[in-house]
Amino acid sequence: MKLTDFDTLTFDCYGTLIDWETGIFEGLRPLLERVNPPLTRDQVLEAHARHESSQQAYTPARRYQELLPIVYKRLAEEWQVPFTYEECLAYGKSIRNWPAFEDSASALQYLKKHYKLVILSNIDNDSFTYSNAKLQVEFDAIITAEDVGSYKPSPRNFEYMLDKLEKLGERGIQKEKILHTAESLFHDHKPANAFGLASCWIYRRHSQTGFGATMNPGEQPTVNFRFNSMAEFAKAHQEALLQK
Repeated sequence: MKLTDFDTLTFDCYGTLIDWETGIFEGLRPLLERVNPPLTRDQVLEAHARHESSQQAYTPARRYQELLPIVYKRLAEEWQVPFTYEECLAYGKSIRNWPAFEDSASALQYLKKHYKLVILSNIDNDSFTYSNAKLQVEFDAIITAEDVGSYKPSPRNFEYMLDKLEKLGERGIQKEKILHTAESLFHDHKPANAFGLASCWIYRRHSQTGFGATMNPGEQPTVNFRFNSMAEFAKAHQEALLQK
């Protein structure tokens, strides 16, 4: 299997293209300043993953920017620190400030010359507009949890994506031509395995232990390619072209 076997890249966004762990940690600072003893960054991210995943399962149709305030409230209760409703709402809106990884925009601009680019994200449409501006590329399709009414790793999100891509353009996009590209083993690679999709792991946390802001996937899913950054992915594609 080679990178040049595919004509479409379907991307998770947050954790893969947007540095959501930094965004989450910075957005939670009002709470973290009240926690005693202080928590490590990974303790914060792992607690966030637990509450986020649970809330997404209970309220799958709630928009992400409206779901995060509930996560903020649950974290404040767990850590037994005071909070205000205004802080909860501000955290939901903090998505628009989450930074892109430094290599995301340039890698996407290069890959756009060789692939169709598609977003499959646990985000709402309004929040994604702010992230899209940071990524500086026009995606061929944007599929959000708001569109589907559920959150990954629900199979509904992948079913919806495959159905829509099959109808995209004059000829549509077939599953065997899709390379699903993501950081999260839990949200993306495990369901991609279930749907028979080839996958590329952008292992942003390669220098860290644990799973950070994503849940433990349990059994390790299969990945067909692994790179530690989007820059590495783009470089590998350039090398694959030279070998054709």
